[in-house]
Amino acid sequence: MNGAALLLLMAVQASGPAPVVVASKPFGESYILAEMFAQLLEARGIEVDRRPGLGATEIAFGAIRTGAADVYPEYTGTGLLAILGEQPGPDPGKVFDRVSREFRRRWDARWLPPLGFENTYAMAVRRETAERYGLATLSDLARAGRTLRAGLTPDFIGRPDGLPGLARAYGLRFAEVRALLPAVKYQALAAGQVDVIDGYSTDGLIARYDLVVLRDDRGFFPPYEAAALVSGRLVERQPAAIAALTELSSRLDESTMRRLNRRLEVDREPVRRIAGDALAELGLTASRPPPRAAAAAPRERGSFTRYLWERRTELLAMARRHLLLVAVSLAAAIAAAVPLGLALERVPRGAELVVRATGVLQTLPGIALLAFMIPLLGIGVVPAVVALFLYSLYPILRNTYTGVRDAAPDAVEAGRALGMTPRQILGHIRLPLAAPVIMAGVRTAAVINVGTATLAAFIGAGGLGDPIAAGLALSDTRMILAGAIPAALLALGVDGVLGLVERVVRPGG
Repeated sequence: MNGAALLLLMAVQASGPAPVVVASKPFGESYILAEMFAQLLEARGIEVDRRPGLGATEIAFGAIRTGAADVYPEYTGTGLLAILGEQPGPDPGKVFDRVSREFRRRWDARWLPPLGFENTYAMAVRRETAERYGLATLSDLARAGRTLRAGLTPDFIGRPDGLPGLARAYGLRFAEVRALLPAVKYQALAAGQVDVIDGYSTDGLIARYDLVVLRDDRGFFPPYEAAALVSGRLVERQPAAIAALTELSSRLDESTMRRLNRRLEVDREPVRRIAGDALAELGLTASRPPPRAAAAAPRERGSFTRYLWERRTELLAMARRHLLLVAVSLAAAIAAAVPLGLALERVPRGAELVVRATGVLQTLPGIALLAFMIPLLGIGVVPAVVALFLYSLYPILRNTYTGVRDAAPDAVEAGRALGMTPRQILGHIRLPLAAPVIMAGVRTAAVINVGTATLAAFIGAGGLGDPIAAGLALSDTRMILAGAIPAALLALGVDGVLGLVERVVRPGG
């Protein structure tokens, strides 16, 4: 074996297997379980790449299906209804067997043995509402529903095991349905802005707000056993990871999960501490749980400035990732849109059609465009950059085309009279005079990019959207502001830098 081949072999061996990508959906219990997966893998010597807070079920499962993620916590009932689109059954074992067979056959995805608890949907109302309308079951809710306002998660509103299924099974109709984020709906219910919400049986916030959970008297909701859903790639390439994750099977019960959720949703303890304590209590890791006094410390909420300072290293890393997303996508958009705008000025007949077609991209919701990228490019930085690039094209293209087309007609005519060629007119008259207009488009695209990049957290790209997504899921205002304020400052900073660039490129006089 020659020296080069030996070095290559050593490099491959040194690099080892790729990190296991552990994902979660954007609600508290999913964050906890995913972090338990990650810490358990790390305790067994397996490198982990965390991608918390992916969007709805379709995004999280899309990441598994395309190989962009290796494992995330899912529920058998969700797999049966929301992904397979099949009718529910009351037997947990049969539901697990069905999703196990079909997921493996269709997508080479594997369900590991359940974790030991179910987290079924739970329709909840305030105690005073239950007493006023005599609500104890979902049949009672169907009787009174047309006088009540519902606050439901967007996922629940469209899923077959959500509102559409309840409408078929119970004839349930509400006077008004509002789409609310998971943690926000509890606040809205407590404030009387809605009368009924969808929740989960293990939610810690149910006890906090003293809510009444209505009994599913017709057995509509299927079994929702929690389990690790893994990609076939992980099974083939890293069987040690599968063995480690299986150690959690049948180790968690509903009361334990409700307690862990309460620590996160009510006591505001960090996810990593909760997960670490849970693994230690189960005897799966060697670390010991912190004393009770230390565990209770997060309840003492200090100043917001102190909160930011304690997380300065993490926030700076997020800001750098955010700036990377914006800089790369904006640079690519400038490189594509400015030459295209200059070219369109020379073919005015079809130019407006091209510009308007590009503008259609601006009408797509940011999260929808990001989700569309997952089947094509997976999750992470690459699909986020591509989506942001597409979002940036229109303002730069529109301003480039308009600025060059309308640049000082008298000066253009004077140049023609002097015998200048079209290329000379473009380079020496049109483009310099259009520079401020082009830069205005670039600045607009940059500010839009900084804001839209916060949504990239929902496809695992990181950045300042991570604390915003987690804060929204957990109803933690400080977490939301920890991402939103730096993002706003970053937008101002980027716009200020581009303003200086505009002063440089603006022609004198």
